[in-house]
Amino acid sequence: MEKTKILIIEDEKAIADLLAYRLNKEGFQTMIALNGTNGVNAVHTFKPDLLLLDWMLPDLSGIEVCKQVTAIHNIPIIMITAKSDITDKIVGLEFGADDYITKPFDLREVIARIRTVLRRVHANHSAAKPADLTLRFKNIEITTSERIVKKNNQIIELTPKEYDLLITLYSYRGKIFSRSELLDFVWGYDYFGDTRTVDIHIQRLRKKLEANDVIITVFGVGYKFEKQVD
Repeated sequence: MEKTKILIIEDEKAIADLLAYRLNKEGFQTMIALNGTNGVNAVHTFKPDLLLLDWMLPDLSGIEVCKQVTAIHNIPIIMITAKSDITDKIVGLEFGADDYITKPFDLREVIARIRTVLRRVHANHSAAKPADLTLRFKNIEITTSERIVKKNNQIIELTPKEYDLLITLYSYRGKIFSRSELLDFVWGYDYFGDTRTVDIHIQRLRKKLEANDVIITVFGVGYKFEKQVD
């Protein structure tokens, strides 16, 4: 059985080595990149199942790495950083991070969060879904088997969370979701983030898809996908 592969992008070698040592003992296969450029390259060659990504790197920022990786790959990302401000956390999540751990951290917490994110990803992949379903509404076409979204036959780049949010809303057309419910559906029930994360992702989806008339705000409650749109 192949080991789960984790790429650690962390410029402090002592921290990177400590993480790799503990993760190896837990049965994971690890690789270390000490800067963002090498990290992005390692994503293509190592093909990790999960990315541990430091925010502050000597060349590319963790956010830039996150943007580059999520534009091409659907890899869960946990950001590890000294930044603790909620605004910084939301920025990281906005650009595709799945979770966020603040330094100094307990290695047991890192392991627990990794296993939680991996379980969530596995559950999403194992859920019964049509093998090759094409969804359409207005000028939008979604190919679920490839997670491709097109507008007027042009591919629209969505982050993994933006895509999952779109599919959740579309799958329950007409249902009104509270922000907390969307956090549960898309980010997972054990995610402790701010509900503003949902608002940011909704705004980005609307802008990218030009879907203000499709993804509706229900004031005082949350959001819904217009049921009549096909």
